Amino acid sequence: MQRTIGGPAVIEGVGLHTGEKGTMRFMPAPVGHGVRFVRTDLPGGPEVLVRPENAHFDPGAGRRTILQQDGVQIHTMEHVLAAVAGLGIDNLRIETSTMEVPEGHDGSSAPIARALMAAGLVDQDKPTRHIKVTKPVHWAEKGVELSAVPFDGLRITFQIEYDHPLIGIQERTVDISPEVFLEQIAPARTFVLERDLELLREAGWIKGGRLESAIVVGKDGTILNDEPLRFPDEFVRHKILDLIGDLFILGAPVLGHFTARRSGHQGHVAFVKMLKETLPLPGRRPGGPPGEWDITAIMDLLPHRYPFLLVDRIMAIEEGVSIEGLKNVTINEPFFQGHFPGQPTMPGVLILEAMAQVGGMLMLNSVDDPGNKLMYFMGIDGAKFRRPVVPGDQLHFKLTLINAKRRTMKMRGEAFVDGQLVAEAELLATVVDKRP
Repeated sequence: MQRTIGGPAVIEGVGLHTGEKGTMRFMPAPVGHGVRFVRTDLPGGPEVLVRPENAHFDPGAGRRTILQQDGVQIHTMEHVLAAVAGLGIDNLRIETSTMEVPEGHDGSSAPIARALMAAGLVDQDKPTRHIKVTKPVHWAEKGVELSAVPFDGLRITFQIEYDHPLIGIQERTVDISPEVFLEQIAPARTFVLERDLELLREAGWIKGGRLESAIVVGKDGTILNDEPLRFPDEFVRHKILDLIGDLFILGAPVLGHFTARRSGHQGHVAFVKMLKETLPLPGRRPGGPPGEWDITAIMDLLPHRYPFLLVDRIMAIEEGVSIEGLKNVTINEPFFQGHFPGQPTMPGVLILEAMAQVGGMLMLNSVDDPGNKLMYFMGIDGAKFRRPVVPGDQLHFKLTLINAKRRTMKMRGEAFVDGQLVAEAELLATVVDKRP
């Protein structure tokens, strides 16, 4: 189920790069709200939504991810989003009094995660809407590589390679759960090479940097901090932490196996934008407005093709609850050649088929590895047809889940034209594996 927090949580501190003192307040949010930042220092408290289209990386702004909406910016939020994602929080209002998220902690996500845990994690009354990797995606540039493949859960493999004896080549694979995140990833601190500090200072950044806010790796192969490494491979663990936070910019928790090699925030942001354009995101049409899936996204899940793909757009989907879709009926439909000449009428059985395909999107979006699954009819009850459907009509389907058992679902379906009910039925279907 979706999750928020039980009450307020507060973090105070200094922005790592700007050096500005600020307060960050985490507030509970209702179902479907998502995660939003609010700039309380600006008139009207403008919001910045956590969305790929709002993500930026500015090479001149230091090593950080930036969210920007309508000219309002939030800087260095990756550790916060890592804690939110790692704990499985879906809905949250994050109020910040400065442009850069204040980090009153040690360069890790652990203090933020502890504050959220102390506020209490509260399950809500609607299912979580995951973003599922449904096909392999790969991005590469200048020796940096990022990829994603379908996986039942969130697995991250990260490899780093530094020309420094203390770091060198490190690689780790982690299956992320709240427990694993808290114990193995959240405590990992950000790090910087001593030789890079002067360059960052000359660029006007790390004004709020202290020895306690990062691991400083000395030129002699030692660390300059009083506290020793928390893990032998703390460096690559922190890179995993950063990737978890940057992936959450997609706007919802992700399911898939993500692999990164020599990557940082710049590569992460580019990869997230690529995922937005190539994956069918829940409730979102790639490249389009929230709440819709276009035909390319539909074809990523449904195996049907011409002349039997009978849904043109998904208008809204609430995972495990309901779905709405459209079918545009034109005289070019092949069945009108024989049904009926001189008085073209869409066969009732095909209206039900189109209804079922919309329902199939709801079903396939709720299972793992949907590209290797099919939906089969098991039964149709109470089918009724109220009026003919003819060329020029647009069928608007609404399906609501009645019950679900394992891979079997029963749905109530209705079809409308211009707001008038034209067909209805209860559909029983199951999801099966494709044959090799």
